[in-house]
Amino acid sequence: MLPRPHPDDSPSERLAALAAKVRADPTLVYANSADSTEHGHGRRFRLPRVPRRGLLALGVAVACTVIGLSTWLQRPAAEPAPDLALVSTSAPAPELVVNVIGEVVTPGLVTATSGARVADALRLAGGIRPGTDLHGLNLARKLVDGEQIAVGIPPPPAAVVPTKLNLNTASATDLDSLPGVGPVTAQRIVDHRTRKGPFASVDELRDVEGIGDTKLSKLADLVHT
Repeated sequence: MLPRPHPDDSPSERLAALAAKVRADPTLVYANSADSTEHGHGRRFRLPRVPRRGLLALGVAVACTVIGLSTWLQRPAAEPAPDLALVSTSAPAPELVVNVIGEVVTPGLVTATSGARVADALRLAGGIRPGTDLHGLNLARKLVDGEQIAVGIPPPPAAVVPTKLNLNTASATDLDSLPGVGPVTAQRIVDHRTRKGPFASVDELRDVEGIGDTKLSKLADLVHT
């Protein structure tokens, strides 16, 4: 607060004293007397005036923020993802069929997976009969599709595949073993190739005396040139 001037001071003395006070405390100077408060001369600051449109926009922004926060807090809890069963993409093992004969409970055809052993085939055939001798049977051997397994009995003899005779190299004795060909016809065949050279085809047997179409049809699958 500025001090009251003494009544006896001259105007110049009053002005000088006021200037000294202001230099010592600049807050003693105010824009106007209306800025003084009820209890002194403390300065008051007025808030800047905000347009009504700005206040409306601010209110809308606050409302949106409150609504968004409320929605986020009330959101349902995320459910855990369901467990998905693993699906195998591997191809099934190929199957094979074997024939089990002999001393087993149910002899016959059995179906096994690839890589199965002889022991697996015996199990699929119902097992072996009591007292069966398995000596010489390799139970650990891998099965082969289409094979036959003899259990406790001798394996059947292999089928004999007839061997075709070569008309140009077979002896008279060999030719005599052919069906419908006796020793006389066999010798005629040998004599024919000696006189006229090797047979070029089986059909040339027609040139041999005693061999007609009927006999040739029986010999066609048993001889070659």
